[in-house]
Amino acid sequence: MSAGPVLPGPVPEPVPAGATFGIEEEFHLVDPVTFELTPSPDLCAAALRREIGPRIHAEIATTQLETASGICESLDGLRAELVTARREASAAAAAAGVAVLPTSTHPFGGWQQQVITPAPRYQAMVDRWAGLASQQDICGCHVHVGVPDLATAVAVMDRARPYLPVLLAMTGSSPFHDGVDTGYESYRTLWWSRWPTTGPPEYMGSPERFEEVVAGLVASGVVADRSHLYWDVRPSYHLPTLEFRLADVCTHVDDAVLHAALVRSLVRVLAARAERGEPCPQPRAELLRAARWRAARHGIGGQLFDPVLGAAVDARLAVRRLLAELEDDLRGRDEWTEVSELVARLFSRGTSAARQRQIWLRTGDRRAIAARMVADGVPGV
Repeated sequence: MSAGPVLPGPVPEPVPAGATFGIEEEFHLVDPVTFELTPSPDLCAAALRREIGPRIHAEIATTQLETASGICESLDGLRAELVTARREASAAAAAAGVAVLPTSTHPFGGWQQQVITPAPRYQAMVDRWAGLASQQDICGCHVHVGVPDLATAVAVMDRARPYLPVLLAMTGSSPFHDGVDTGYESYRTLWWSRWPTTGPPEYMGSPERFEEVVAGLVASGVVADRSHLYWDVRPSYHLPTLEFRLADVCTHVDDAVLHAALVRSLVRVLAARAERGEPCPQPRAELLRAARWRAARHGIGGQLFDPVLGAAVDARLAVRRLLAELEDDLRGRDEWTEVSELVARLFSRGTSAARQRQIWLRTGDRRAIAARMVADGVPGV
């Protein structure tokens, strides 16, 4: 929910699509013993003042914290940034008497335990959106992929829409909300969908049309500016990137690396198709929303809906089809072996949502869920 902190390091000159990427992760703050949602106003105030380092940022609620990686060029570089950022956030939280929980919803807490961060931006959000902002008790994962210009960003955004559901399905970490098992892998997606500028964007066709849409939304009063476009994918308003905002927080670093790797490869592949002038699929908005809902409901544990084919398909087959489309690109950049291994691990281990539900069914203790997710989320801590 932040404006999207500037990733550390100088803004590069225009580079080919997908040459650089970075990731932002949002975390809940919990008591390290009871694992209840715990506001930490002093920690958030320090983050607002940028006293904790360039990777750590405040969020809309004082029960949340955000990390932002540096600008990366390789999967190894991204992994190193993620591990460092999570360790820095964990250390800062521990010094403030709390711990970081890397899931998109809390297993038993709710928005009633939140306190809005006292900053002008967040107060303006509450003034504009009222209960939607004050009830924002979810966390997300955002991947920024470098693009040379707005025209490329819009062309890739248009072409990426049918792929968003399968990417979402691989990241679910929010099966619980307000202490209830929702039956979803990503209930965050449903809760987030209440906002007027979320979900898959409509087909734009040109940067000019994109700018017209933004101007109309500003005129309507639903947003103040481009920083409040919360679509599943959007051109960043302050970075030379295309930002993918659809994913749940990945509890395991491996799953976050996998998600970012697939997103970046998809940007490279789709940018090349746009440059060649290949047709852009334009599935209806209703079908895109249906595909998004099914991904949030079942994750990789059932069937997904292909909005282009108009048919249900086994989720793991859908993942393999995505890999097949990206294989040449991944092999050409020596990323195929690592990405394939990460997919195999995800299939074997299951999503965070599936693991949380297994712990709940085995123990009946939601605190045990939170304890395990905290332990799994920060390597070496």
